[in-house]
Amino acid sequence: MRTVLYNEHARLNAKFTEFNGWDMPLYYRSIIDEHMAVRKHVGIFDVSHMGDITVIGKDASRFLDHMFPTQVSRLQNGECVYTAFLNDDGLMIDDTIVYRMGQDSFFFVPNAGTTDKIYRWVMDHSKGYDVKINNVSNKISSIALQGPQSDDVLAEIGYSYPGYFKFQYADGKYENAITGKDQIIISGTGYTGEKGVEFIIPNEYAVDLWKMLMASISKRGGLPAGLGARDTLRMEKGMLLSGHDFNEDRDPYEASISFIVNNENDFIGKSALEKRKGTDHEIFRGFILSDGIPRPGNPIKIDGKKIGIVTSGTISPVLNKGIALGYIEKAYSKENTQVMIEIRSADHTATVTRPRIVK
Repeated sequence: MRTVLYNEHARLNAKFTEFNGWDMPLYYRSIIDEHMAVRKHVGIFDVSHMGDITVIGKDASRFLDHMFPTQVSRLQNGECVYTAFLNDDGLMIDDTIVYRMGQDSFFFVPNAGTTDKIYRWVMDHSKGYDVKINNVSNKISSIALQGPQSDDVLAEIGYSYPGYFKFQYADGKYENAITGKDQIIISGTGYTGEKGVEFIIPNEYAVDLWKMLMASISKRGGLPAGLGARDTLRMEKGMLLSGHDFNEDRDPYEASISFIVNNENDFIGKSALEKRKGTDHEIFRGFILSDGIPRPGNPIKIDGKKIGIVTSGTISPVLNKGIALGYIEKAYSKENTQVMIEIRSADHTATVTRPRIVK
């Protein structure tokens, strides 16, 4: 599959890769250049491969309170929240961001590889609720604008920052399948740890907006960025990647996102999650290596004993060192604990950090 921006990426000589069935740009110039452009200046990403599912109806807030460990009904109009779908065993199926558009209308953004699965999951659990659920993913594109100069770019093209985890609407040329109006959604969210927004737009508007953003970021040392930089950026900030850092095998407490569990209602997996909370023996942490570049599957050890496993690994362009995310036994999870990470049969010293490795 290809996003509607595929030809724009090709014109920029992007190096493509297959990602969950999508032909996506891995990088244009280089992963490190694109990474540092976002950290120091500004960058744009095509994230149109992500899903878009709407939930509308008089039972929408009650239904979503049942679906998530986060009490979505607390959201005000124009607010969004990070949360996760749990299965009956309290384990995370996928993480997502939920947006409240109105009293009885919401939408959420599942990951590219899980959109169909999540749509079926939500539909299967909607019986008995007065809600209408639509998967509008094939009608929606999304472009992320990220970096310290993102405000300047927004101002130049006539928009403004809506606030952290808040969103606003702007007039558009084409009907947005999410709102049913000629609107652009501008959301104060992203996957880089930098200030920025994500534009959630009709497919028909994507190319025009991409070109406008390209013209603006180019004046500021900004670059288009591919999946490679998106991955290194999120790893430096300790952000989970669905299907890599969890795959229906971890709960929010293990994954160090216990803050999403604030729902007093009877959400899916609640009783199992409460039991797991007291028995989990591993927790998600970051690691900074003295040398070497870690990869998923590398064992984490102390005195030759395996005490954990790497789930994501790379070299940090900011630190110029290897970094990893992964799970480690709680007894060894304190910050600054020294451990070993085995890479190609050789042990490399690593320091335990919180998941947010680069502060």
